[in-house]
Amino acid sequence: MVNTDYNEKDIFRSQRLAVFADVQNMFYSARNNYSDSRLDYEKLLATVLKGRQLVRAIAYLVETEDIDQSGFKYHLRNFGWELRSKQLKIRPDGSTKGDWDMGIAIDAIAISEKVDTVVIVSGDGDFTALVNHLKACGVRVEVHSFERNTAAELISSATEYYPIDESILLRK
Repeated sequence: MVNTDYNEKDIFRSQRLAVFADVQNMFYSARNNYSDSRLDYEKLLATVLKGRQLVRAIAYLVETEDIDQSGFKYHLRNFGWELRSKQLKIRPDGSTKGDWDMGIAIDAIAISEKVDTVVIVSGDGDFTALVNHLKACGVRVEVHSFERNTAAELISSATEYYPIDESILLRK
C-alpha cells in the first residue's frame, strides 16, 4: 500500500536550493528604485529560503580599488553567503567591464544536478537563456529582483518570479 499522507508544504520544505546573487545588478537596482537604500542580504536569504534546505548561496561582487568593501563582505559571510569577487576591468579606451554573468551561469549549471531549485537574484535579461536551460534540465528556477529593473523575458521565463520590495532593504 502506498502512503499518500503528504502535503505540499512538506514537499516544498524538502526542496534543496542554491541561490546566486548578482550583487552589482542588485546594488544599482536598489539605488535607482529607492535612493540611499541597499539590499539586506540577511533578509533576502531568509525570504528566498522559506524554510527550504540551502545547499549554497553565492554572492558575486565586482570590486574597485577605490571602494573598500571589506565590511560588506564580512557581513555577507556572516549571513551565510559564499563570495566570488573580481576586480573591475578598465579598458584602454577608459570604458569598464565588470560582470559575473558567465560565472553565475557556469556555477548554476554545475550545481543544478544537486538541487531542486535554483534562485537567480538579478533582473538582467542575459540570464534568460540560463533559466531556460535549467528548466529544460528539470530544475525549478526562481527569479528575485526589483520588478522595474527586470527584463520582461527573464520574468516570463522563470518558473516563479518574486519582486523584491522595500521590506528587504536597509536604509542609509
